[in-house]
Amino acid sequence: MITFETEASLAAQGLVAIGVDEAGRGALAGPVVAAAVILDPSSIPDGIDDSKRLSPERRSTLAELICNSALAWGLGSCSAARIDEINILQATYEAMHEAIGACRARVPFTDEQLHLLIDGNRFRPHPITHTTIIKGDGLILSIAAASILAKTHRDAIMSGEIDRTHPNYGFDRHKGYGTEHHRRMISEHGASSVHRTTFLRALIAQPAPSDGTSG
Repeated sequence: MITFETEASLAAQGLVAIGVDEAGRGALAGPVVAAAVILDPSSIPDGIDDSKRLSPERRSTLAELICNSALAWGLGSCSAARIDEINILQATYEAMHEAIGACRARVPFTDEQLHLLIDGNRFRPHPITHTTIIKGDGLILSIAAASILAKTHRDAIMSGEIDRTHPNYGFDRHKGYGTEHHRRMISEHGASSVHRTTFLRALIAQPAPSDGTSG
């Protein structure tokens, strides 16, 4: 069950929670995108949930509500080329640090007054203290809010600019994930500049999922 209890517990200790999550970590193409969100306890939109449990339409609506109501939010990303250069784990950390920095710049709190709630089981050291929560996007409201912003922003990139500049792959359909259609397009057209070459070597032989809705 998703709740605001962790954020409320931190508030009782004088700390402000920043929820952090990413989207696109498992895709074969495109960037990994992260978001960081500080929810306003007095103005939390109804229906916030793990982005994977929401329809695209509901995610889009909630993303707008979150951006309009949150105390602060920020986004970060790492390109496919950067992922190939430093690996997906380090690229995810890099995107998360960028998102945290963008969020942090919008509020007057010191690092000592903040606490990061990170989706996952580990994180790269940061000046702000943190807690990692496995499957946190389904448990912690501010992490779920971050998952929605990360997912909607990445989907917009994949369906927009990347799909227009690389029209042979159907990025608007699968958002870069390893669906059967995507793999077939790679076989026909080869890899593009937005494909992660390290992922193609490691994953292209694995069974394809039925769609591209992964987070």
